[in-house]
Amino acid sequence: MTVHHIEEISAIVKTGRILTNESDRFSYSFDASFGTYLPDVVIQTKNVEELAELVKFANREKVPVYPRGQATCLSGGPLPVKGGMVFDLSIMDDVLEINEEDLIAIVSPGVLTSDIHKAAEQKGLMYPPDPSSSHVSTIGGNLAENSGGPRGLKYGVTKDYVIGLEIITPQGEIIQTGGRTVKNVTGYDLTKLIVGSEGTLGIITKAILRLIPKPPASETVMAIFDSLVDAGRAISKILSSGILPSKMELMDQASIVAVENYEPSGLPKDADAMILIELDGHPAAVRDEAEQVSQVCKEVGVREVRVPQTKAEKEDVWKARKLVSPAIVRIKPTKISEDATVPRSKIPEMCRRLQEIKKKYNLHLVVFGHAGDGNLHPNIIADKSDKEEMLRVEKAVAEIFEAAIALGGTLSGEHGIGTMKAPFMEMELGAAGLNMMKSIKQALDPNNIMNPGKIFPEPGQKLVLSK
Repeated sequence: MTVHHIEEISAIVKTGRILTNESDRFSYSFDASFGTYLPDVVIQTKNVEELAELVKFANREKVPVYPRGQATCLSGGPLPVKGGMVFDLSIMDDVLEINEEDLIAIVSPGVLTSDIHKAAEQKGLMYPPDPSSSHVSTIGGNLAENSGGPRGLKYGVTKDYVIGLEIITPQGEIIQTGGRTVKNVTGYDLTKLIVGSEGTLGIITKAILRLIPKPPASETVMAIFDSLVDAGRAISKILSSGILPSKMELMDQASIVAVENYEPSGLPKDADAMILIELDGHPAAVRDEAEQVSQVCKEVGVREVRVPQTKAEKEDVWKARKLVSPAIVRIKPTKISEDATVPRSKIPEMCRRLQEIKKKYNLHLVVFGHAGDGNLHPNIIADKSDKEEMLRVEKAVAEIFEAAIALGGTLSGEHGIGTMKAPFMEMELGAAGLNMMKSIKQALDPNNIMNPGKIFPEPGQKLVLSK
């Protein structure tokens, strides 16, 4: 970018800040994935009209625009890979309104997801999407990546709760999509198109979210297994027994051991796997369902079933699952977090293939995640300063994706594509499918200014972790 460009930006931004110092720009050069890319300028403004003017300028001058929340992204979503402007939308956190009559929340993109959960619960309502990063991630980032979380099994992902958006188009126009009604079939569903488009089709500046009544009761069941594949079979059997838990989380032995070493709470370190199940609904119904779940696990050959009785005991069980991520990075400093997702019936087979990949490449691979919807999180723990190990990681990640797709699954259940998974897009979609997505991008953003370098692979692009 030229000095003239910076002057023009300064003339547009009257109410915010423009960061051009190298130290400031470095703060915006990374996210929770891999790679460091320095933007030319970072802009913080709460004024939507100013942002729209900046996009008009960017479109005219062909300057890349990178919207960014709190940068908790695991796939490289906000990385400014082509330089240009970063819009720090985390400061746009002024609007959080709960409308009880319409069962909606109106939010600005910088609001933390956990704050939406709290505000809804105060009114006896629930915003179901619950990514593990909800206490630090912005709703704008969740919308861009179409985030999920443990409750996705019963309640779905972010796109299932977004009924309206305010967005800035790549031409700098401010438009509304959808609205405040749950039913809305007027024309193309632009709302769903924008959610999950990772900032490549426009910038979200406000969202209308659908809320639901909060279930009155919940029960938790912990099932401990001597075989990861048996645990996978139990998951399939529970889901085909007519019970739909709100959460069904899997932890393999490596994650159990890591958590128990990190913060001991009596988890069985010699078990091969553990499933944590939450049931919600009417108190009598969830008690009955907890009994049925225990019975199904016994039929599959469970070692032990525990049903925590008090609120504190339940919280301890779920805390153990939340501690997996911080616990495993104690082992080695570099965490490669994937979220390849398979049909539920293929969970036992995917577990088997992950064990094979772990042995083949001699890696510290940990399996945990939202097993009830097939959204496993194979995490590889490595040390990025060990180039030879990182080359093995690259090959293992490619094989994880190949295994998921071969079993009828997908590259991503909730983390997005970003830079990390772009090289594998054609493997899942085929050339024609990828070209259709490219055509949409080309039509809406012909100058390719909106988050360029994401989703669509550059010619010959490969996953590179071993720089």
